[in-house]
Amino acid sequence: LALGCFWGPEKKFSEIEGIVETEVGYCGGKMSNTSYKEVCTGETEHAEVVKLTYDPKKISYEEIIEYFFEFHDPTTLNRQGPDIGTQYRSEIFYINENQMKIAEKIIEEKNKKFSGKVVTKLSKLNNYCKAEDYHQKYLVK
Repeated sequence: LALGCFWGPEKKFSEIEGIVETEVGYCGGKMSNTSYKEVCTGETEHAEVVKLTYDPKKISYEEIIEYFFEFHDPTTLNRQGPDIGTQYRSEIFYINENQMKIAEKIIEEKNKKFSGKVVTKLSKLNNYCKAEDYHQKYLVK
């Protein structure tokens, strides 16, 4: 899920019952692997994302997508708060047709709520890579 800078959403998702694991990374770009520095140029076309592993007995995909919309402003194009750039876009990456249909339905509902201003994209998972370089270089331990 792409919803701005990945740190805040990762923390929020990690606190939800049923979310087993979170991981920050990049998705939706032209290359199968990239770095924070490359993503910041805007040339890779990747978004900052939070990858979730969840227990479907405790939380549904639909509930996760509802949280996705709670955790950010889906009406701002390529921006969340002070973070500006295509890497901060609102986008749902799905892995199967069922997820796609659920996300389409919820995007449609949210678009009605926000008077047609939702800019959230819906895309098949493409070129995901873990943000390992960010952890090593930028994360203060």
